[in-house]
Amino acid sequence: MIGRIPVLDVSPQVDRGRRPAKAVVGETFPVSATVFREGHDAVAANVVLCDPRGRPGPWAPLRELAPGTDRWGAEVTPDAEGRWSFTVEAWSDPVATWLQEARIKIPAGIDTALVLAEGAELYERAAAGVPKKDGREAVLAAVDALRDVKRPAAARLAAALAPDAAAALARHPLRELVTASEPLPLVVERRRALYGSWYEMFPRSEGAKVAKGSRTARNTKGAKAGPLVSGTFRTAAERLPAIAAMGFDVVYLPPIHPIGTTFRKGPNNSLSPGVHDVGVPWAIGSADGGHDAVHPDLGTLSDFDRFMVAARALRLEVALDFALQCSPDHPWVREHPEWFRHRADGSIAYAENPPKKYQDIYPIAFDTDMSGLVRETVRVLRFWMDRGVRIFRVDNPHTKPVVFWEQVIAQINGADPDVVFLAEAFTRPAMMHALAAVGFQQSYTYFTWRTSKQELTEYVTELAGASASYMRPNFFVNTPDILPAHLQHGGRPAFEIRAVLAATLSPSWGMYAGYELCENTPLREGGEEYLNSEKYQLRPRDWEAAEREGRSIAPLITALNRTRRRNPALQQLRNIHFHHTDNDAVIAYSKRSGSNTVIVIANLDPHHTHEATVSLDMPRLGLAWHETAPVRDELTGETYHWGRASYVRLEPGRRPAHIVVLRPSPPTGGSPTS
Repeated sequence: MIGRIPVLDVSPQVDRGRRPAKAVVGETFPVSATVFREGHDAVAANVVLCDPRGRPGPWAPLRELAPGTDRWGAEVTPDAEGRWSFTVEAWSDPVATWLQEARIKIPAGIDTALVLAEGAELYERAAAGVPKKDGREAVLAAVDALRDVKRPAAARLAAALAPDAAAALARHPLRELVTASEPLPLVVERRRALYGSWYEMFPRSEGAKVAKGSRTARNTKGAKAGPLVSGTFRTAAERLPAIAAMGFDVVYLPPIHPIGTTFRKGPNNSLSPGVHDVGVPWAIGSADGGHDAVHPDLGTLSDFDRFMVAARALRLEVALDFALQCSPDHPWVREHPEWFRHRADGSIAYAENPPKKYQDIYPIAFDTDMSGLVRETVRVLRFWMDRGVRIFRVDNPHTKPVVFWEQVIAQINGADPDVVFLAEAFTRPAMMHALAAVGFQQSYTYFTWRTSKQELTEYVTELAGASASYMRPNFFVNTPDILPAHLQHGGRPAFEIRAVLAATLSPSWGMYAGYELCENTPLREGGEEYLNSEKYQLRPRDWEAAEREGRSIAPLITALNRTRRRNPALQQLRNIHFHHTDNDAVIAYSKRSGSNTVIVIANLDPHHTHEATVSLDMPRLGLAWHETAPVRDELTGETYHWGRASYVRLEPGRRPAHIVVLRPSPPTGGSPTS
């Protein structure tokens, strides 16, 4: 039903308001609505946030986004976690209506006395709603001026327009025919749901070494080669200080559970494993237990607890992989055969993603006992939550029913709203959006395969637009499954520029261990699998030698994460704006939050140096078109003065990008070039 003042198409809303829009504490997000009324009387509108305790907060005035469109908008910022709501209120604005008329009639000498009398009456009514300490006297002074017949009519009108009176009425307007939209839900989550830097590591590779007493040979580099013994939680914890030193917030562990032996895979996904082959961590379950157990090679649950303590001491959160699937040896296969799909010959169907086959993994079938699977999933998640895990990276959620995840996440977040779920769903947009809408706090994206300026601009603009009210991206530059072609063929410069893009385009980004060493050898040309993938075998790395020999881009990664922490603008999603460049190999964009403005200009071509003139949209930076401003490059420490048109030269391997912060000091001259 339309109210007295129509308030239509309120945004953001998810699934027509049946699900909450999302924000995090301190995140500014837009609210908009279509507002209008009959005739020529002025209307106005505001948005009211209602906090988790049901208390209405300060309201924010809406402004017409473009003259004549009847589309109004404002920005609001919730300051606490919980389930909020928001409402758009519209009303007839008699003071603005009178001002429209007075500005026309009084200069023309039409009904001057009557118009001024009506204005005095309106301002007197309005003054009653203005607190004494917040400008009432200024409004009453305007009343006195409007009634002062000894003064010229123009002077009486000018007094009504006095800045103090106008400001007081803007804060406390006289509202008639107030009409409110239906309240819409808003869930405000902790900041990690939006912002963070993730590092993926396999604990079993950290500290892996040649088994004592085994026959060893020498590899091509002269090091000992032979059967390796798995690293443990204790040896993996030794890697944590280096991860923290690079500025990461989250260390993500692939499955740490017992691995089955039936149809175990060997190196490079071979079907003939050797006696020392360790298997795929996602083939979960053996006689040693299932999803609530740890692989005995890694240690005990007490060792895991000590790993968690070590991470917390370094201000690292631990994210755990949750893969809802089983090896043929998982206890569930024996205890719950109804949870699996049986083929005509009685065998259980293994997982496939043609042409890929996963003979060592049984997928779950949900429709026989959905409620039982929900209960068991919640139990397993709570088992790890009780050990301090508050982030879960969910493997392939798009191969499970959306309604299943809706029930699971509702039960978990209903009692523990701080738990964050990341959806690893490289799939069709409809499924990715649905998973986000039903509760996943973050989602993998197509960033990995977006490389051109047009692709990146269009995709990031989409992510920062309407979908940002429910779907938050996490830009992973690589994964154990995905070595994209541009990393295979672009060398170190490709690794550098993709890290710059991921870390500055998205408030959350991530990388899989070995990225800092620019590991880029594929299993086969045209594919995205790594040669000697860590999914199938132990991959110990000599981190110290890589640093010593200059083979690591860890210094750049450290600088990127440091820059992200220093600049609140890079911790937001919806604030991005792309700027024009006259070279399609060069991309430019900015992010602004309050007084903090960051501009990024990057060379997308890892093979060639490129020059460009960047045409900055100065008002989007908070500057006038004619101004220049001092900027400081966060990667080099150099300072420049940039203006509306600035020249850049970006050389792969030496200067892949500028990440500059607009300095608060006034401009002092200089050349708008780099």
